[in-house]
Amino acid sequence: MLTLLGKPTSINVRKVLWLCEELALPLLHDPLDAPGDGARLRALNPNGLVPVLIDGDAVLWESNTICRYLAAREQRHDLLPADPLARARVEQWMDWQATELNTTWRPAFMALVRRSPAYQDAAATEASIAGWNRLMTLLDAQLAHTAAYVAGSDFTLADIVLGLSANRWLMTPMARPDLPAVAAWVARLETRAGYRAHGRNGVP
Repeated sequence: MLTLLGKPTSINVRKVLWLCEELALPLLHDPLDAPGDGARLRALNPNGLVPVLIDGDAVLWESNTICRYLAAREQRHDLLPADPLARARVEQWMDWQATELNTTWRPAFMALVRRSPAYQDAAATEASIAGWNRLMTLLDAQLAHTAAYVAGSDFTLADIVLGLSANRWLMTPMARPDLPAVAAWVARLETRAGYRAHGRNGVP
């Protein structure tokens, strides 16, 4: 059986949990809350970060890589297309989420939600909010273009990774623009059991 390591409140762990729900994959989920689990994690992932997936003798880390692996393992070409161009269109949005979007929202989220002492520069927080809203406006334009899901007419891995990011944007206490295409897309995601269980961190 697959084993997933990482606390379920982690946005990156929840990507994998949601995907496993979509794949109907049995999964042993270890939240790593026992003494000594930090050392165990670092032995599996030199970065010391979650999630980590164990599949037999194979160990994988990086959430988007794990999602790609599982979709390919289960031959779910609806979630990760076999056609090179269609796959690239899904993966470009996954990569955008991991690089551009995550980098932009981190200061605002850490200041406003986590209340981290390391992120209390007001100017940096405001810049992060502005950048976050700008990138979400780009996502809104893409969703208005497809009138359905991020990469086109079908639900894919891009919707899982960006659905979690959108939930974080909506739940962070800050000013945000009205983005109707994002709102309609989130409503579509809410019809999926995996999103309801993991995409919004268990909030009904």
